[in-house]
Amino acid sequence: MLKRIVSAAILLASLLCLPSADGRIIEIRKKSQLNPTVYFSGVPGNEKLSADLQRFLGVCGWFDLTGNSDNADYTVNAAINSGKLIVRLIHGKTPVAAWSFPANANTRELAKSAVDTVIEKAFSQLKVRGFCRSKIAFTAESAPGVRNVFICDIDGGNVQQITNYRSLNVEPGWSPNGKNIFFSKYSRSGISVIETTVATPRRSRIISSSRGINTGAAVSPDGSMLAVILSPDHQVDLYILGLNKRFRRRLTRGIAVEASPCWSPDGKSLAFVSDRRGNPRIFISDLNGGNQKMIPTIGNDAVTPAWSKDGKIAYATRVAGNYTIAVYNPATGENRRVVELPGNWESPEWAADNRQVVCKRTYGATPALYVIDTQTGKQRILLRTNSKLFDPAWSPCAAK
Repeated sequence: MLKRIVSAAILLASLLCLPSADGRIIEIRKKSQLNPTVYFSGVPGNEKLSADLQRFLGVCGWFDLTGNSDNADYTVNAAINSGKLIVRLIHGKTPVAAWSFPANANTRELAKSAVDTVIEKAFSQLKVRGFCRSKIAFTAESAPGVRNVFICDIDGGNVQQITNYRSLNVEPGWSPNGKNIFFSKYSRSGISVIETTVATPRRSRIISSSRGINTGAAVSPDGSMLAVILSPDHQVDLYILGLNKRFRRRLTRGIAVEASPCWSPDGKSLAFVSDRRGNPRIFISDLNGGNQKMIPTIGNDAVTPAWSKDGKIAYATRVAGNYTIAVYNPATGENRRVVELPGNWESPEWAADNRQVVCKRTYGATPALYVIDTQTGKQRILLRTNSKLFDPAWSPCAAK
């Protein structure tokens, strides 16, 4: 049962209405909302910078690129002048703004900064800064029983290896400031939660090494606490550990298996998976272990919840034998699937923009990482390699 919950897979099926966990029928419907279109004219004389700007305009998720300048909602013009990149944003036929950036040799970083500036100006609903400069952590399998932690840019490029162990390292998660990654490391002596810095030289420390398992580590929004699954007495339960002021608090107790904790945006609640009702379901608890309640979900075996900053819960759930990604909005009661392609989809994690999730898709022999826009239903491949990829996690961004 523990293996079924902790390693929970994910995907699709084609039912129109399904019963929720509390017996209500929930309509599954796809949103048809479209992004505004943008036409990018390129950077004269600089093919590399043109390609990087085009790439990040395409993968940021807030525009749809078009090759027709006449009907585009937005036009982005760019040019190098006196050692600076000049970028102009035009809405329809009306100039919106212009910016200049030092034209350094790193065209990838220059393109990220320029596109970040454009989308922050064009979209008031984007509540974060530096979205294109965020990172995605994941694990890759190089041999049976050997996985290490990597990070990449939001386009799947600039892959960097963070850990280099001859062991299993899983479930990476970010610190609130995006400078550290927490993960579970398997060794002959047990399973420990490790924290490592992203910047070099990398420094690591053991956060939790209790007897038994130490998995599912998730840091609170203020960085003061760690939610983690422990089994010091052979029962697999949810705990909170203090990171600044040391303490350990048990939130569940019993023969049920708990897994996959994640924090509410205000840091006052935790969502987690438990099989106390027979099949894995998602529950919410306060920080003292009280007021535990099951949330409504579509399908069966709902697992791996992720809580967005604006209050939505993404999760994986089994429908017609496979797993898909769904989103539950506690404020409205809406529950809907957000991907309809075949394959097994698992481990959704929110981007800082509160609309995109990164997840793993298995369709064929080798799992790949995908990004899903939960508003438009569009998907794109983030990364596919010869190695099996797992456990994606999107880094935070600074608030506007």
